[in-house]
Amino acid sequence: MSSIKTIDPNSISQPELHSYLLTAVAPRPIGFVSTIDSAGNVNLSPFSFFNVISSNPPIMIFSPARGRNNMPKHSLQNVQEVPEVVINIVDFPIVEQMSLSSTAYDKDVNEFVKSGLTQVPSKKVKPPRVGESPVSFECTIDRIIELGDGQGAGNLIMAKVELIHIQDQFLDEEDKLDPLKLDLVGRMGGSWYTRASNASLFEIPKPIRTKGMGVDGLPSGIRNSTVLTGNNLGRLGNLEQLPTADEIDKVAKGDEIRMMQKKLNGNPQKFKKELHWLSQRMLMEEQTEKALAVLMYAEKLEA
Repeated sequence: MSSIKTIDPNSISQPELHSYLLTAVAPRPIGFVSTIDSAGNVNLSPFSFFNVISSNPPIMIFSPARGRNNMPKHSLQNVQEVPEVVINIVDFPIVEQMSLSSTAYDKDVNEFVKSGLTQVPSKKVKPPRVGESPVSFECTIDRIIELGDGQGAGNLIMAKVELIHIQDQFLDEEDKLDPLKLDLVGRMGGSWYTRASNASLFEIPKPIRTKGMGVDGLPSGIRNSTVLTGNNLGRLGNLEQLPTADEIDKVAKGDEIRMMQKKLNGNPQKFKKELHWLSQRMLMEEQTEKALAVLMYAEKLEA
């Protein structure tokens, strides 16, 4: 096991703590927030202290932190004057313009103009939405919670969704948002971002409607495999039960295993390890039940 660096948040400076927090807690979704003050000045700013926390009622949160000079962000000042926002979602085609809008412009400077993004009138709230954003949420402010009064202190803004705008091109044939089409970006530490494109997206069966047997339900020879990873074991533990004797026998009679057994006749330990490699490959091909049957066959050979 590697050595551990343990840090007391009170023993380091706020910028150091800020860096550790933002680099470790990542990737973070980006809320591209448009606001307006009582004089009609529009502001557009990105926040990675952002998420959705409820669907009934539909509530989103973002948190403008006090800057280096301990002054409140313009977005916070604006929602205190006009308690409405539009939260726009950021995809890869607008990430550079989003980044540009984070510049500390003066309060009366419109970041829509500076970033070159299209200002589209909203239907229920005063702040405009970003025309290029794949999804935009018109919101009213539910409450604002001040978390501190020093540099870096957050101000938790809870925004209730009143209207949602979705560009049709990001919907699938069932009229649902398609993660593969969205091409969203996330915030990392420092100046780094991540892109949720096709190559980086993966799907894991969620144990919602079934109750997986858990890793502890697997035989010890599988749990202690030198081939299988923790992710492999997690996928196997998501199954509800071990395969039946008939299922194990069926997979054992497959051509691939029979040829492997013939080739490695006289070397049972190597044969078992090859079965574990075969099972891992099946897991990568989403053949979870078959993969477990192969592993159980390996266990049966040892018995």
